[in-house]
Amino acid sequence: MKNRIKELAKAYAPEFTAIRRHLHAHPELSFQEFETAAYIQQQLTAYGVPFQAGIAGTGIIALIEGKNPTSKVIALRADIDALPITEANEVTYKSTNPGVMHACGHDVHTSCVLGATKILNELKDQFEGTIKVLFQPGEEKHPGGASIMIEEGALESPRPNAILGMHVHPTLEAGKLGFREGKYMASADEIYITIKGKGGHAAQPHLTVDTILVASQLVVSLQQIISRNNNPFSPSVLSICAFNGGFTTNVIPSEVKLMGTFRAMDETWRFKAHELIRKQAIGIAEAMGAEIDIEILVGYPTLYNNEEVTRKARHFATEYLDAEHVGDTEIRMGAEDFAFYSQVIPACFFRLGTGNVARGITSGVHTPTFDIDEQAIEVGMGAMAYLATQF
Repeated sequence: MKNRIKELAKAYAPEFTAIRRHLHAHPELSFQEFETAAYIQQQLTAYGVPFQAGIAGTGIIALIEGKNPTSKVIALRADIDALPITEANEVTYKSTNPGVMHACGHDVHTSCVLGATKILNELKDQFEGTIKVLFQPGEEKHPGGASIMIEEGALESPRPNAILGMHVHPTLEAGKLGFREGKYMASADEIYITIKGKGGHAAQPHLTVDTILVASQLVVSLQQIISRNNNPFSPSVLSICAFNGGFTTNVIPSEVKLMGTFRAMDETWRFKAHELIRKQAIGIAEAMGAEIDIEILVGYPTLYNNEEVTRKARHFATEYLDAEHVGDTEIRMGAEDFAFYSQVIPACFFRLGTGNVARGITSGVHTPTFDIDEQAIEVGMGAMAYLATQF
């Protein structure tokens, strides 16, 4: 099986490199992936793979039934949306949609999973069980397409025994894969705070409520939520990233707005921290005579890699490649809506190396110059197909 998958991955690599370039040149924003979804359906039809479209709007579920299809079900997931970034790369496959770019590698994920789908469909008489393939919209936008896919039954009929997903990793050389068991990526919640009070002349602060001072105190004070309340062995980050108020040098404004993000690796601490943030914000505002509105928008949960599934996936990846090309990957405080799947069924989310230092392919994700060493596509599609057959 391994050798056959490697042969097919090598043979189909040019085809799926071209597919990746097509997707890269035609990116679409979250929940607006209409042309992308139509293109995926066109490919699945050509492969002879049955599918259901219209899940979570533009999502697609495909099924590949092997021998004894009810014996087990393994799910594969690819996200299909792009980001509101203007591409700076001068390449033949540069984005043709102004202000929209596949800067997070979802074009790579989709191409690799499509490639794995074609391979698996050709080999379906040689493996046990069913492969369920999810092409998911809206990973980059709240509430996350994964949550909607789950609500609309993507993990039922049939219910997967495990789900696999992967993500490009520009600091890992192309040809390598990275794995980590247990808590892997952080939850991500958005914080919106509005501080209100009587504005006035900067020379008469005693006649005003100094909303700038209140907001400043709050920005500094909220860091104590992390440093004094959280277990230091459990990573957590609170960042206030926007401070908007005032318009000139001599007027204390009547309103200041703050925006930020809170991230955690522990779901219990996550929601305890929400209450501490609210309590601290309200207390400081009231003590300084201001009014305050605070909203915490609950986002993606912690991404948890099931230990057994991840150990198996890493073992199979080592079989497919070799120990030199499979290693550990670090805990990340970034968030990923694959986490919703990991909270429901056993999951493994791993990293696909896409960098090439010698060729200068080193730009990070979510940047205008992000690109990949396309040799990664052959590795990604082949590894995903092999892992799916071995569980």
